[in-house]
Amino acid sequence: MSQSWSGKRVVVIGGSAGLGLAIARKFAAQGAKLILVARDENRLRIAAETIGGDILTIAADVTRDDDVERMTATIHQELGDVDVVACVAGKSDRGKVLDTSPEQMQQLLELNFLSVVRCTRALAPSLRRRRGHLVLIGSLASKSATRFLGAYPASKFPLAAYAQQLRLEVPHDELNVLLVCPGPIRRDDAGVRYAQQAADLPESAKSPGGGVKLKGLDPDDLARRIVVACERRKLELVIPGRARLLFAISALFPALGDWILSKMMRSS
Repeated sequence: MSQSWSGKRVVVIGGSAGLGLAIARKFAAQGAKLILVARDENRLRIAAETIGGDILTIAADVTRDDDVERMTATIHQELGDVDVVACVAGKSDRGKVLDTSPEQMQQLLELNFLSVVRCTRALAPSLRRRRGHLVLIGSLASKSATRFLGAYPASKFPLAAYAQQLRLEVPHDELNVLLVCPGPIRRDDAGVRYAQQAADLPESAKSPGGGVKLKGLDPDDLARRIVVACERRKLELVIPGRARLLFAISALFPALGDWILSKMMRSS
C-alpha cells in the first residue's frame, strides 16, 4: 500500500454505526488513532468497545456551531492536528419534492451539507498542516436525482460542488479532498426504514435508493475502497462505476438521461 496509517489520527464524524463504523474499523486495523464523533454517547461507547483499543469519543451534534467548536477544541487538546476527517453523518428521505416543505429541506441540508461545511472549516487548517485527507460521503444523488427521495437529492447535490471548489482553491499536496458517491448501502432495516414516510408512494419507494435497480453495497467493502482511495489520493469514488456513464449522458443530453433514470426505477 502507498501509505501506512499507523499512528495517523483519523476523525470519523458519524462513526458510531453503519458506514462510519466500518470506515473506523478499517483505519483502526491499520494502526490509526481513532476519534469517533456522533450524537449518541451510548452508541459511541459501544462502537469504541467493538473496535477496541484507545479511542477518543466525542458526543456532538454537528448541525450545531457550539458542538462543532467543542469537538474541535477537544480534538486539538487531546491529540493535536489530524490526518483524516471523514464526514459520514447523514440521512436519506422519502417523499415527493412538491410535497417537501422548506422546513424539511432545511433540516436535511443542515445534516447532509451544512454540517460538512462546519466541520471542514473547523478542521481544514489542521488537515493542511498534516497534508491530510478530507473524505466527504456523498451519494449517487450528489450527481443525479431520482424520484420520491424528498429533500435528499437537493441536500446531497451541493457536496459535489463543495468538493470541487475545495480542490480548486486548496493545493492538492496540502489537502486531498475525496468525494465518495455510493449507491444504496446494505443495512438490516432496508425496505422498512422509510415505510411510514413512503406510505402514500409506490411500494418501490420504500426500497433503498427509492427503488433504483441497484444492489445494496456491502459497507465493509465500501469502507475498504474508501481507505484505498485515500492512500492513492484519489479525488472521487463512484460506486457502481458504471453510474459515471449515466452522469455523462445526463450532462450532455438531459432528456435522454431522465428517460434512462425512469427505466432504472422499479415500476411498483
